Amino acid sequence: MKTTVDIPDEELEDAIRFTRARTKREAIVTAIADFNRRRRMAELTRRAGSCPGLMTVEELRRLRRRREG
Repeated sequence: MKTTVDIPDEELEDAIRFTRARTKREAIVTAIADFNRRRRMAELTRRAGSCPGLMTVEELRRLRRRREG
């Protein structure tokens, strides 16, 4: 999708530097994808406690210890 957006120069320069992108487009696409991934992970984290059948971290550690020893 083609879109025209006015992005502050300093923000775009930082995005290019942080993403190590070769082009402005690559930096923007990478930054948006990273933002979306983080939001998806945050949503999964919020929902993680809503599954009573899942193991707790401590239960998983105990199971792993039994298998190792």
